[in-house]
Amino acid sequence: MAPLPMESAPARVLPVIEISGSPLDRGRQYGEAVRPQLRAALGYYEEAFGQSAGLTWDQVAARAARWLEPVRDYAPHLVEEMQGIADGAGVGLLDVLALNARGEVIYDKSFAQMEADGQQAGEEPADGCTSFAAYGEASGDGHVYAGQNWDWRAGVADTVVMIRIVQPPKPTLIMQVEAGQIGRQGANSAGIAFNANGLGGRFDDAIGLPQTVVRRSVLDQSNITDALDVLCRTRAHIASNALLTCREGFAIDLETTPAGHGWMYPTDGLLVHGNHYQAGIPAPLAAAGYRPMSSDSLVRVPRATEGLKALRGSAGSDESRKIIRQAMSDHLGHPESLCTHPDPRRPLIEHWTTLVSSLADLTSGDYHVTAGTPCDREYQHLPWNLYDGPYGRN
Repeated sequence: MAPLPMESAPARVLPVIEISGSPLDRGRQYGEAVRPQLRAALGYYEEAFGQSAGLTWDQVAARAARWLEPVRDYAPHLVEEMQGIADGAGVGLLDVLALNARGEVIYDKSFAQMEADGQQAGEEPADGCTSFAAYGEASGDGHVYAGQNWDWRAGVADTVVMIRIVQPPKPTLIMQVEAGQIGRQGANSAGIAFNANGLGGRFDDAIGLPQTVVRRSVLDQSNITDALDVLCRTRAHIASNALLTCREGFAIDLETTPAGHGWMYPTDGLLVHGNHYQAGIPAPLAAAGYRPMSSDSLVRVPRATEGLKALRGSAGSDESRKIIRQAMSDHLGHPESLCTHPDPRRPLIEHWTTLVSSLADLTSGDYHVTAGTPCDREYQHLPWNLYDGPYGRN
């Protein structure tokens, strides 16, 4: 395993935001709190879509409108929350919807037509990530751990925030999101963690739900079977991997696609997933000559697996956090390694990095994150415990 750097990066912490009340009130509180970050995100994606597809942001937002009614039909309260975000940040509802469907927008049929015409349509979207769950004999200290390295475009690093959503009678949530997004990765007061990875691959043109809506709906559930039901009963617009872990000591990974799902269970209490299909290649992609969207995922997954095996010898949670951070700081294949750094060979707009390395201790309720690459940053211990308040289970 590659060693950690000798020098640490400048101290930086992720903003922490807490919202509560009705969906509209929660959204307004959220939008007001992240107004600068949200506007910075809009600026970045306007530039990114302009360079990759020649689109203005108004055109991107117009394409995002196709998801408004499907989301309203499935989860009207989340449209209310997005409207509140827009009101609080002083932007339009479609701006917020486009931020929540930034990956799905690429799959609009107009992009497919651009590809058919031989025009540049940009690379396929994918949250390049490496997720893990460890419990039982794999955790050493008996705790249940879940987390991931969330790798995405370096240009949005300063838009990432940690948010706590108090929404009785639903579980209280803690998530890491880009400003304005209603869901991504996180854990809830019912002791369920959700981590995700992009998988890539084009399917049919039928409209499905954006990933942010699916992921938020999963974390809104109070037990593991209801969370799985969301993944099995909804039709997402794009393929994505979902790793669910629960406090009782159970984990399952679902490779969800518009064409069907595959699933995996841990081996001896340890499960790691990246950005390639590990449970099985969907038939439509296999027939089309599937190749992994992120070739580096083929390195990241075994490196994380080997590094996390050291947890078996941990004598306590402090030692476990050090082992997990060390494992997730691996640099084999740098810069597109498990701990991802910007590649100077690529244009600035295409620089990728590990935005957040997260670690949820589902036994104690402690939540830790790094504000950037874990190799040169210590964990930030969030001020909230997952089980704080009347809706947690201690």
